[in-house]
Amino acid sequence: MWWRLKHSQFERQKGEENKRGLKRIVDSGQIPGLLAYADGEPVGWCSVAPREAYPRLGRSRILKRVDNQPVWSVVCFFVDKRFRRRGVTVKLLGAAVEHAEKHGAKIIEGYPVEPRKGSTPDPFAFTGLASAFRKAGFVEVLRRSDTRPIMRCHIAE
Repeated sequence: MWWRLKHSQFERQKGEENKRGLKRIVDSGQIPGLLAYADGEPVGWCSVAPREAYPRLGRSRILKRVDNQPVWSVVCFFVDKRFRRRGVTVKLLGAAVEHAEKHGAKIIEGYPVEPRKGSTPDPFAFTGLASAFRKAGFVEVLRRSDTRPIMRCHIAE
């Protein structure tokens, strides 16, 4: 919900109200993201939707629009600790591209972190790592910050 709300609203609704907000989205029939399963158990999540679903992106000077092309955005991930560093994020990205393509997307965009040195602590990698996006076929199209590339995957026509 962080990407979908103004900061003040997100903070005001922190916790249960934000969970209820996400449930309302699901109950409305929208698909706010995708789940990854291992042996029938959910082990990962990725939020993917048309960029317009995430108004906070438009208010960011670093993540503002690259151009006027319609894009779908992948904005955050969660992977269970037991399944990290096993390629779950790359698989979620592949599924996000397929999902967006089924809904008419031609461009899928992500906003991962690019660690300066070494690794990024897991809590700070919730937007994904640039290396995972590269493995999933995304390419960097713009960088307004040393650590935040904007990456895209173009659907072949």
